[in-house]
Amino acid sequence: MVTSFRWRLVSLIIVIVLGLITCMYAQMATSPPADQKTGFDPASQPIPANDQRIHDQVGFDPAAGDSYHETVIAVPFDAMMKSDVDAKAAVMQRQQQLLQERYDLSDRPSKDVMMSGKRKAVQTGVRVKLPQGVTWAQLADMDSDQIRDKGLWPKGFLPLPHVKQATGGQVFPNQQIDSIQKFENRSLRRFDVDFDLPEHLTPEFPPPVFLQSRPDLGDFSRGQHITLKNYYALSNGILTPVQIEGLRLLLTPFPQEEFNETEDRKVADPSMGVACLDCHVNFHTNAAFHLNPDVRPQTARLRLDTTSLRGLFNQQVHGSKRSLRSVEDFTEFEQPTAYFNGDHVSAARKGIGRPLRETSQVTMMAQMQNMIDFPPAPKLTVLMRLDPRKATEKELLGEKVFRGKGQCMQCHSGPAFMDDKLHDLKVERFYKPQVINGQYIHAEGPIKTFTLRGIKDSPPYLHDGRCLTLDDTVEFFNLVLELKLTQEEKEALVAYMLQL
Repeated sequence: MVTSFRWRLVSLIIVIVLGLITCMYAQMATSPPADQKTGFDPASQPIPANDQRIHDQVGFDPAAGDSYHETVIAVPFDAMMKSDVDAKAAVMQRQQQLLQERYDLSDRPSKDVMMSGKRKAVQTGVRVKLPQGVTWAQLADMDSDQIRDKGLWPKGFLPLPHVKQATGGQVFPNQQIDSIQKFENRSLRRFDVDFDLPEHLTPEFPPPVFLQSRPDLGDFSRGQHITLKNYYALSNGILTPVQIEGLRLLLTPFPQEEFNETEDRKVADPSMGVACLDCHVNFHTNAAFHLNPDVRPQTARLRLDTTSLRGLFNQQVHGSKRSLRSVEDFTEFEQPTAYFNGDHVSAARKGIGRPLRETSQVTMMAQMQNMIDFPPAPKLTVLMRLDPRKATEKELLGEKVFRGKGQCMQCHSGPAFMDDKLHDLKVERFYKPQVINGQYIHAEGPIKTFTLRGIKDSPPYLHDGRCLTLDDTVEFFNLVLELKLTQEEKEALVAYMLQL
């Protein structure tokens, strides 16, 4: 019996030892690698220029991914911030290399055309770089199949990636960051990325504000950046009490995906968030960018340049893809969708501040937005045609091209030079799907027509800002619509749009 007991004891010990070994191997198999334990984010690291080939080698599927933002943050904030800060220089270098490869980024201001506030000159010239050995005229003579198969689509006409596609989120230019820090002591500066375009290629700051209720005033902002500190002094006696309250709400920060009070943020200190007019500064734009909230997975999302809110009273479709049908809808849904990447689950955790129609907040915000007019266009008649007594011959030729050979009126019609429709240009005809700086470049589908009134004030152009000047935009549409415009017609078209 003693011997039998000893054998049973030995067998039990062996079973326990084997069980412990099995548990150890299982833990090793499921534990995150060492780099994840230290807060290292592989997706934040720069991808070499030939990232398409590298992704293919490892079986990368750019169209695969989750619809939801990760809501359980396993990495401590300090470790995550250190990782992002350490990676920032390489992230920005990669984006600058892309911009330098695509564009002429030099400062080439117009000698005689200023933006509406008269504080900044309009930038001139085509900035998109051509593939070596071809001209714009040669490209215009090719069809889309030839351009795609030969790889001749200008890289500057490809979708422009977010500076950090894997993370995305709102990125503000330095002028906006510095001004809000000065007047409201609130930080809009991210520790993981910086704004990527040179200041001279962005709108004037601060832009003027024109009220359709008081056109006699000229610039309602008096040359100031409207903030929580000065809005009342600027508004009292000019706006109604409802409009003043709407303006206050539009200037009030709400939590946002990267700007909030939780550990899942991209600012050093806990933040109250961002306000509507942080991007739509003075109801216009400062070229702040984001990723559109309507697409998944993260790699396939489109960079979204901030659009102007001027003339909103005359627009019936809002959002590049969401096709919201009223200013009230746009106001109510923008905060829980764009602010939080279309992810209500993440928003609930970070303190979503949803304006409510029941308390009239949305109505007040919408009424204030509807008061904003376009800038004056002294060469246009009340029917939005050039006055031949004021316009130059080049501008009149541009109007003729705009309404005829250029086919611009197909989308940009009416008093706001827009048709309140979404159109699919099918630009993917000209290039092959690929991955660039972490973004899956694919067919983009229908995009809203944006107004051309006051267009000289709103660089860069297209929904993602890929066209830096109006000259770039004309070359883009000359190829996409197969117009075969002459050089004289192109220059005239630009001259005409500068007067809208």
